[in-house]
Amino acid sequence: MEHQDSIQFMIKKAIFWSLREYGKTNVAAVIEYVSHSDLKTLSKKEALKNLTNA
Repeated sequence: MEHQDSIQFMIKKAIFWSLREYGKTNVAAVIEYVSHSDLKTLSKKEALKNLTNA
């Protein structure tokens, strides 16, 4: 992912929003991607936030 190392909040927010939305249709793929990526902590935490409750 091109901007995964960004320190700008809006970039991190766009990343976790898109992962969270994709997680509504493919939870396993998002969990797999997040666990093997070098995303910032905020993006990882927020991407997985509602997936673990599903």
